Amino acid sequence: MTAAERATRTEAADALCLGAYDAAGGPDTGVAMVAVGGYGRGELAPYSDLDVVLVADEGVDEELWRELASRVWYPLWDSGEKLDHAVRSLPEMLSAAEGDVRVASGLLDVRHVAGDHSLALRLRTTTLTHWRRQARERLPELRELVRSRHRLVGELAHLSLPDLKEAEGGLRDATVLKSLTATWLVDVPAADLERCRQQLLDVRDLLHDAAGRASDRIAPEHWAPLAEGLELPDEAAAQRYVRELGRRVTHLSRLAWRRTDDALRRTPAARPRRPELERVAPGIALSRGEIVLEAGTKPAADPVLLLRAAAEAAVRDVVLAPPTAARLVRECPPLPEPWPDEARQQLVRLLAAGPGLLPVWETLDETGALDRILPEWERIRLLPHASAIHRFTVDRHVVETCVEAAALIRDVSRPDVLVVAALLHDIGKGELTEHSIAGAPIARAIATRMGFGPHEVDLIAQLVRWHLLLADIATTRDPDDPATIDALLEHVDSLDALALLTALSEADAKAASPKAWSSWRAGLVLDLSRRARTALERGSAPPAFTVEEIPVPAGVVDGDVSIVVEPVVDGSRITVVALDRVGLLADVAAVFALRRVTVRAARLWAQGEYAVSVWDVAEAGLDPRALGDQLDAITSRRVDAAARLAARHVTGDLDPAVVVRPEASDHATVIEVRAADRLGVVHVVSAALAALDMTVRSAHISTLGPQAVDVFYVQEVAAGALSETRAAEAARAVRKAISSS
Repeated sequence: MTAAERATRTEAADALCLGAYDAAGGPDTGVAMVAVGGYGRGELAPYSDLDVVLVADEGVDEELWRELASRVWYPLWDSGEKLDHAVRSLPEMLSAAEGDVRVASGLLDVRHVAGDHSLALRLRTTTLTHWRRQARERLPELRELVRSRHRLVGELAHLSLPDLKEAEGGLRDATVLKSLTATWLVDVPAADLERCRQQLLDVRDLLHDAAGRASDRIAPEHWAPLAEGLELPDEAAAQRYVRELGRRVTHLSRLAWRRTDDALRRTPAARPRRPELERVAPGIALSRGEIVLEAGTKPAADPVLLLRAAAEAAVRDVVLAPPTAARLVRECPPLPEPWPDEARQQLVRLLAAGPGLLPVWETLDETGALDRILPEWERIRLLPHASAIHRFTVDRHVVETCVEAAALIRDVSRPDVLVVAALLHDIGKGELTEHSIAGAPIARAIATRMGFGPHEVDLIAQLVRWHLLLADIATTRDPDDPATIDALLEHVDSLDALALLTALSEADAKAASPKAWSSWRAGLVLDLSRRARTALERGSAPPAFTVEEIPVPAGVVDGDVSIVVEPVVDGSRITVVALDRVGLLADVAAVFALRRVTVRAARLWAQGEYAVSVWDVAEAGLDPRALGDQLDAITSRRVDAAARLAARHVTGDLDPAVVVRPEASDHATVIEVRAADRLGVVHVVSAALAALDMTVRSAHISTLGPQAVDVFYVQEVAAGALSETRAAEAARAVRKAISSS
């Protein structure tokens, strides 16, 4: 009903303005009264101002139309209407639009009310023409204005006092989206946007009635009348309704601006007639900054495709195209229970992607994908936090915690456990039971369904149960009292668990608000963690690397290379046996990198004069002869692997961590490398060591979510372990090679 009432209010205002204009003797030509803003769009709320401008054409005597203006305004003031008015010539209007992007955007809604209709039409069409012609120059300015407003006001979905107009996801953003589509550079789902916009206008109308004045900010006392006006059962339902509208407009706005940025990067002449598809993963392609499906992909045959697409979009910090996500929700079969290894790996890649996670997660939420991936998400969706220190609703806070945790994965041995615990740490909220107690069994069930092993399931449940413990003890107990450490270690009994809890505590606090991780609080938490680590570290040296020997194929004795491919679940296992030499590992790793084969794990060891490596990869059906041919081309230097791999780099990588572990072996120097998991990492590391004439006697290569954790047992070619100086040289070379690759 409120849409009809807005139309009625607009008609009444038009009649009032037209009457005042006619009574003042306003001419039919040369001068026009136009409505702008909400009045121009016909969206007057009960207590809205009337935004009107008296416009005069070129050549009309200025004294006459300014005198006319005074005769028009007085009866409007006398009527009791609140008036926001201006008097401008047509050149002044166009000049103001040229000088201020806000004026230009606002004039796109100009509407004739009285006087010269052709003049009003000329103003509108000229403004629109200039807007489209100058879009590439003006949109960056508009973008910065929008960002500034968002920083100042906040996000509608999360504010304790939601601002329906100025907040991110509010009516101002909806109007900006209409301005973006008017440029013809980008498109926004028009029907969806208009539905949300009209519903927000309905809420504002009801808010004006409840407040008895013009107001865009919803105070606590307004939720009850809003619930009644919206025919919702209670205040909580009204809050959820409004916040969901804000979230939807925010999602559409972020999507539109990402597409705008992509359009601005491309020159008009460079735009292809057909979308260009770059294959980035099985079944997945990148087109104009958005993740879409490859031609011919059949989602019905691949239950992991949805997670794979989401992970690629997040890691690359690009858009997961909403139509693609919606299609995958419709057509992908359900994930089996427990999940296959790839599904778990892709979820971890998604969660550990950093800032790229948020827009992708929003798309998954908006398209219903989270109901399939994590049905328990509905428990916390749009759930307000009880604590005022939190700046977001519970679900958004959880995503922000994952973003913060992604920056800390270098500090833990199990980044996959960290990011999943970050996702689930507040899953128990919304019940009467304390949320960490309620959440632990839920997290255990989810982690089991995701296919984690018993040890990892226990760790995740432990982290969810005690995620508040470290911060609570650090801020309330005497750190010098031995009982303080005992209180922590009663529930955290390993170095791995302590490191994970420390990282989760930091991520959780930073996601809550800047005040929650002040320098004082951080110092207390990290100091207690260090003290607990010292207490646990006695006798904690890592075990030595051991392997079992395998038979050496006969042909290898004569200098051949043996490559055997065995099918395994979700991929292949490849065994390579050859005469050992400096640089062999780098060359074999280059084969997989150049063929875009994803290495999940690998082991390398020496058997006398032979080198054996076993690689677990994600791809099936690999041809051992093709692998051998490529290895021969690399070995003979007909193919420059380093040059070909140099350009392949995914943005957002964390700095590599390279650590020498002198306590780990008596016969070799152990170098532990943690770097972003991307094609070519193993090749880059082993090539850097080979360049220093160092030999890798054994290695253990594994992928933990988005992080490659590679342990190399390195020796001098004609001696044993590296000297302290050579070990430092190796670490510097490896770090430099990864950073510049």
